[in-house]
Amino acid sequence: MAFRARPRGVSLLVLATLFSLQASAFTLTRDNGAPVGDNQNSQTAGSNGPVLLQDVQLIQKLQRFDRERVPERVVHARGTGAYGEFVATRDISDLTRAKVFTPGEKTPVFVRFSSVIHGSHSPETLRDPRGFATKFYTSEGNWDLVGNNLPVFFIRDAIKFPDMVHSLKPAPDTNLQDPNRFFDFFSHQPEATHMLTRVYTDHGTPASYREMDGNSVHAYKFVNAQGRVQYVKFHWKSLQGQKTLTAREAEAIQGTDFNHMTRDLIGAINKGNYPKWDLYIQTMTPEQLATPEFDPLDATKIWPGVPEVKVGTMTLNRNPDNVFLETEQSALAPSNLVPGIEPSEDRLLQGRIFSYADTQLYRVGTNGLQLPVNRPRTAAVNHHQDGNLNAGARSSSVNYEPSAQADISASASQKYSQLPLSGATQQQRIARTQNFRQAGDYYRSLSAREQANLIGNLAGDLGQVKSDGVKYTMLSYFQKADANYGRALSRAVQADPARVEALAARLQD
Repeated sequence: MAFRARPRGVSLLVLATLFSLQASAFTLTRDNGAPVGDNQNSQTAGSNGPVLLQDVQLIQKLQRFDRERVPERVVHARGTGAYGEFVATRDISDLTRAKVFTPGEKTPVFVRFSSVIHGSHSPETLRDPRGFATKFYTSEGNWDLVGNNLPVFFIRDAIKFPDMVHSLKPAPDTNLQDPNRFFDFFSHQPEATHMLTRVYTDHGTPASYREMDGNSVHAYKFVNAQGRVQYVKFHWKSLQGQKTLTAREAEAIQGTDFNHMTRDLIGAINKGNYPKWDLYIQTMTPEQLATPEFDPLDATKIWPGVPEVKVGTMTLNRNPDNVFLETEQSALAPSNLVPGIEPSEDRLLQGRIFSYADTQLYRVGTNGLQLPVNRPRTAAVNHHQDGNLNAGARSSSVNYEPSAQADISASASQKYSQLPLSGATQQQRIARTQNFRQAGDYYRSLSAREQANLIGNLAGDLGQVKSDGVKYTMLSYFQKADANYGRALSRAVQADPARVEALAARLQD
């Protein structure tokens, strides 16, 4: 469709309205006007390989998304932090050469807890995943384990992350969060059924940060001294136990204190009631990744039946002296890795590796890692230079490598592990999706009371959806996960169960 010059007397607002009415006639483009070939799948090296940096649509979406807010975080804006110590307790040198796991090693940590969607002063009673991000100040540099309280996520490909957050954020025309918008999005993402089921249980409203678990969500790679690779997932288990709030309890607390989670953590530490978590890992060999009927590197999946092994304990024992200087300026990113720990080919993680570091560069600044809360305990030795608020002390004339004048070079022993590749570059969904089975397994693991609370919480939002198409699509997803789950939810929103069952019958897991 060719664009003509704007007629005299026709405002840009009127033209925008006309364009919005004819939206179906337009082709999705990048900012340079070039058409987009696939907005659903990142380019990967073969069906199981890592995401390619040449995917300009993915990179532009993440770059633009990271720069939408100044200076508040786009996501995880509401949060609080604390310092502490991690003590390794098990020898896993056969799995990884990371020194942080040397038995007896004591590593200082900073943890930032947060909610995901709402702003920096939003109530902590709102239903939301909770961020659980840990910065380990290891002897080999900083390692950031950036995860959530829930073990899975809504989507499996980072190219959908900006769209997902846009749908969950307040609407641009009303500034109100609207179930019609986010269920419209999720009705096109059947893989979200598992995460939606979990977040609409009472685990979507934890009672406190102390009384919730943490999960890496993604699989990473462990690499040992011999270069052998195993895939690993991390799980923080709260030694305080897990405690959640019902919708009614959350509503009552919000009426008197919308800072209850922050107040609880600060108060407990000030009283010397230091919260603790044990760190557990699950591991799989590269060969074992092919065994399950689902893709183990899919962030919407857990690893059932894979044993967990305890590797250490974390204790939080000190509150920040200045929330802005420490908690708000903390810049955690999954790209902050140390020798022996590498990213897996998880498509969502691959995007986060770029996106989180990029958004911190934008939000905190080019030299944000020089700030005390972000600075590694080991010296940073490189030729990065200048930029705003640079507090470095560069004095040499050599700001390049290699050089005969300065003996600074890479360490060949620290190269990344090698990944065999096959096939062609592609933009396709993963082969083993299995979108609904784990959601059903989780539903059936809940007690009758927990199931009832889930149905009530979910029906409260899904019942507001005006589009029959969106509502029945979502109901069919839950029906496919578990027939009793779908029927109970259909009754709660007064939907036609026969129509739901017919739609679910067409779905493939």
